[in-house]
Amino acid sequence: MAELKAITPERAAELVRSGAVLVDIREAEEAAREKIPGARHRPISRLDAEDVVHPGDKIVIFHCRSGMRTKANAPRLAAKSGACEAYLIEGGLDAWKKAGLPVAVDKRQPIEIIRQVQIAAGSLVLLGIALGALVGPGFYALSAFVGAGLVFAGATGFCGMAHLLAWMPWNRRQAPAR
Repeated sequence: MAELKAITPERAAELVRSGAVLVDIREAEEAAREKIPGARHRPISRLDAEDVVHPGDKIVIFHCRSGMRTKANAPRLAAKSGACEAYLIEGGLDAWKKAGLPVAVDKRQPIEIIRQVQIAAGSLVLLGIALGALVGPGFYALSAFVGAGLVFAGATGFCGMAHLLAWMPWNRRQAPAR
């Protein structure tokens, strides 16, 4: 079984220019908005159901947004890389962009659900505080309700707001084919 070694984005770009395969393990909604051109998309949630390595691949490099997901799943990714040399990009897509390497952005695609949840939850908390101060203290309950929902989401892995936002019209568009 291969071992996943961390490499810089610059080194990853050199290897890709030499024929290495870049594999994006982010989920479809994340990869739809922003991706490294030419990366093979294999979401971590479907990793066991899909082939990562194709015949002829010699070097495979995995990445996610920040590198944390890739590190957390390194043993699974190493197992899926077969006999290939396997690497992960230290710092993920964020480090790739910071290094000035090319990224394809499709602004017609919605931002990731988790960021939408953060914006909505933060806005509701601020609204509850403002209404509580300006209208009546009963509105502070809105902030408490949102806070409790975030704690529940963190403890259980189920986020009702994310499921609700997923049904919004801007999130129902099909992601482009890869």
